[in-house]
Amino acid sequence: MLPQPPLSDADRATLRSRIQANVAGFPRREVPLDGRRHAAVALALTEDAQGTPSFVITRRTSRLRDHAGQWALPGGSLDTGETTQEAALREMEEEVGLSLPPDAVLGLLDDYGTRSGFVITPVVVWGGKDAVLRPNPDEVALAEHVPLAELDRPQVPHLRKIPESDRPLIAIPILGSLIHAPTAAILFQLREVAIHGRHTRVAGYEQPVFAWK
Repeated sequence: MLPQPPLSDADRATLRSRIQANVAGFPRREVPLDGRRHAAVALALTEDAQGTPSFVITRRTSRLRDHAGQWALPGGSLDTGETTQEAALREMEEEVGLSLPPDAVLGLLDDYGTRSGFVITPVVVWGGKDAVLRPNPDEVALAEHVPLAELDRPQVPHLRKIPESDRPLIAIPILGSLIHAPTAAILFQLREVAIHGRHTRVAGYEQPVFAWK
């Protein structure tokens, strides 16, 4: 169970320790690049204005070359010589103005290979309270704190079949929309592993056809 808002300092410390222990105890799987680009995304754990434990999600601007207008986690390709942790922290600061130190990183989840040519490493980051988001208008149309409890609703995950694949298509209904994989798969694993300590894999979940390019 997630603590109820507003969080006390003790609640906050307990939640951070629990998530860090759950992620540390998870035997994450790496995916070989095989010619694909390596990217990192930040699963930034924050609090909304009411002190509710939340995560950060963005909506990409319509001007971007890749996946314009889609909901996404802050992130992008690794620069030469960067670690996944460094890339996730850099991209988060560039996209939503949230600057966090290296010790804010709580751990990594499974790599997720996309059909559009990336291998994504999710980096769980503790943003804590007072995490003010300042979206970069060149990349981000909208940035939101979404309560973690939204991932525990009965409708999560939303699964369906598509004729183009024998893998189930995963989506998560939040913000009045359906968030699809890879973001949906990564958020589902955040719920399962980081919040509940369940060793759940998500590589078998499909992305929508519009995200294959």
